[in-house]
Amino acid sequence: MKIKYITIAAIAMTMSLHSCYDLDRVPADQLSSKQFYKNEEHAKEAMMAVYSQMQEPDVFGLQFSLDGLGGIAMGYDPPSYQPVQRGTYDVKNGKVLGKWQGIYEGIARANGVLQNVDRCEMTDELKAQYKAEAKFMRALYYFTLMDFFGGVPVYDESVIVSESYSEMKNPREPIEKVREFVLKDLAEASDKLPEAWDKANYGRATKYAAIALTGKVYLYAKEYKKALECFEKVVASGKYALYNDYAGLFKPGGDESSEMIFAIQNMGGVGTDHGMPMCFYMGARETFGSCWNNVMVSQHFVDTYEYKDGRPFDWDDWFPGIKTDNNVKVKTFRATMEKGKVKAYPAGKAKLLEMYGKRDPRMNATVILPYTNYTGWFANAQEDCEFVIAPSITSGKGYIRVNGNYETYLWRKFVPEGNMGGAINNRAHTPINFPLIRYADVLLMMAECQNELGHQNEAVALINQVRARKSVEMPGINSGPAYLKATTKDEVFERIKHERAVELAGEGWSFSDFKRWKLLETLDKRKETDITGKFRYVRSVTKRDYLWPIPADEIEKNGNLTQNPDW
Repeated sequence: MKIKYITIAAIAMTMSLHSCYDLDRVPADQLSSKQFYKNEEHAKEAMMAVYSQMQEPDVFGLQFSLDGLGGIAMGYDPPSYQPVQRGTYDVKNGKVLGKWQGIYEGIARANGVLQNVDRCEMTDELKAQYKAEAKFMRALYYFTLMDFFGGVPVYDESVIVSESYSEMKNPREPIEKVREFVLKDLAEASDKLPEAWDKANYGRATKYAAIALTGKVYLYAKEYKKALECFEKVVASGKYALYNDYAGLFKPGGDESSEMIFAIQNMGGVGTDHGMPMCFYMGARETFGSCWNNVMVSQHFVDTYEYKDGRPFDWDDWFPGIKTDNNVKVKTFRATMEKGKVKAYPAGKAKLLEMYGKRDPRMNATVILPYTNYTGWFANAQEDCEFVIAPSITSGKGYIRVNGNYETYLWRKFVPEGNMGGAINNRAHTPINFPLIRYADVLLMMAECQNELGHQNEAVALINQVRARKSVEMPGINSGPAYLKATTKDEVFERIKHERAVELAGEGWSFSDFKRWKLLETLDKRKETDITGKFRYVRSVTKRDYLWPIPADEIEKNGNLTQNPDW
């Protein structure tokens, strides 16, 4: 992939900014902020460090894993947030602390730009643009803190970390005050940011990214009319459209299409690898680098993909008894192996493949389904693989080996094929841009606003735009059969909920959606199993999980912080 906004210089800058106040240390090999900010190139490098913080695992680097908390994914170990799914996490949890500290590091970097950019030799117009960019990113970081923790301490550019670090003990602001701060930043950002950047600067925040994020802030606050007005401005700009190829949207090329409003720019290459670990944690052993599939796809979610004609899917249409009898599941899915090769496929293989072909096309684009194919990588060469369900799969035999011998659905979306033509060289840095705001998401958020405002017909029309994507072409809601009917507010909401799940799967927004809709507890006591019926774990969700705990380490350092309810 092309090198976009993260340059080699910016990566070096990122390393020097690992601590909030490293720029104000002056050893022989480091620059103080007063020595550094001299020209536009310096301003740009500092701004790139603000962006690059998004790729830290606990900031947005594991964004895809958050679908485990919204019921779309399942998994194991901390990268899948399984302790959160099972309700075993606490105030000392490393992921909770990492989220808090990682986002505040991003805020500190944004504040650093705002504090110092006026010293750079460049036009006032450029200075205003850099300030707007920093405020967009600061708003994104604070909005994310609000979503996970509620009200939080606010530190703006008036706080110079190197001078005030030991005194940074602000109490938590009410969430309304934090939101007000975020909206002010976004208003200033949208006023000064460009509508688009040139090719060399593709991926940096734009005017419409700021407007779309403003709409999202209002949506989460249930201010639907204001949110709708923002989303309508994005649509009216004419700059964005649905990409025809849904599967290709999450591969090089599609990840730079006009559907992307704001995306994390990921890259690979020896010495320039700086990306997110979708390959590592979503890919299996046959994926480049021999990966761990910590984050897998829940069978509960896969079963929600409709038939192509819009009917709800039912396993009993194909394999009677499979929903309740594990013996039927094993007979349907599991092959027999001998000397590392398939001796006998399950009798239902042909029927399974026929059934997949009759489902919403987004299912096959998102999920590696049993007995479908995948282009893997083994022993430094491309390996054409079949996803066979069987114990003791051996790598290098033309089958996908699943780490931990899970017999589960795997991700196809965001997972590299082969070595991506040489673009990937490190499984921890997948060179596929990761969307944080894209056009389909905006259309569905608009639909949610319209539905809440009592405009069900308008909401349905927006849902149908997403379903009508050329590579998807699912029938429109209210287009004839009774099973496509949705006229009441509750019926339309169920359609929005379904469409957001199947359209945005793997992008991590289901957790925030379920919190916003007050539906988290519906996942409580849900059992996660393999598709052959093997039990894995039970979810535990209570009302406390709508807000994560304030990390105990932070409360120990700042006695003015109060804890969230039930923690």
